[in-house]
Amino acid sequence: MIAASLAALLLAHLLGDFIFQSTKMAEKKASGPLARRLPALARHMGVHALLLALLLPAPDAQGALAFVAILASHFLIDALKPRLRGTALRVFLADQAAHWLVICALALTLPDLWAHTLWMKTQSGLATYLPTVFALVAGAVLTVRVGGFVIGALMQPLAERAPQGGLPKGGQLIGLLERALIFVLILTGQPQGIGFLIAAKSILRFEAKGGPDHNAANEYVIIGTLASFGWAIACAYLTLGLLAHLPPIGIPALGIPQHSP
Repeated sequence: MIAASLAALLLAHLLGDFIFQSTKMAEKKASGPLARRLPALARHMGVHALLLALLLPAPDAQGALAFVAILASHFLIDALKPRLRGTALRVFLADQAAHWLVICALALTLPDLWAHTLWMKTQSGLATYLPTVFALVAGAVLTVRVGGFVIGALMQPLAERAPQGGLPKGGQLIGLLERALIFVLILTGQPQGIGFLIAAKSILRFEAKGGPDHNAANEYVIIGTLASFGWAIACAYLTLGLLAHLPPIGIPALGIPQHSP
């Protein structure tokens, strides 16, 4: 049940921080004195509270403890985040590491949390497979959406010196698509397909016209591509590791190890 609880807690966190949080809200809760940031922080906590109530509805002592611990720690971490110093990547990773440590600690401390949810009390087959679906969605969000923030923060120091051009946000869209494809290829047991992605991107770069900034542009793209591919591969295999401890959902195409929950 640890894996089931972890999948639900991770999905609630990832949805709250990366899907249902706008850029404007993120900026408002991170800039200015705490008193000015409180309304944005309160709205953000409200989103997380709703997601926890929907994904992990456990109306008992364990559920209440998890609910309060997640919201209180999330508020504290976000309130203190502006005090962090360093590059954008270091601040982002430190912030997320703190959230993940709390989530993992709760899943280990309350291993039967999922068993106490209303989902399990329905006695339906859906409750058995929901954590597997949660893990798949969480893995996809981590790979594609969170990866965009990580790669963006990593490339930020280089972006100012990189040659400008191309479609607006074209590189971001390409990154999202390539990470999504890598995630699908690995989960369907076809990791060799990643080689075709690398080859296709290499051909496109080779055919690009040269110029005074040609080498700088190529180096910028290569760094971003390797980072994006590495992130997607790591996240996909982490997802497989979590799925190995959850009931299979019966989709033969998914290359998920068929272990007992």
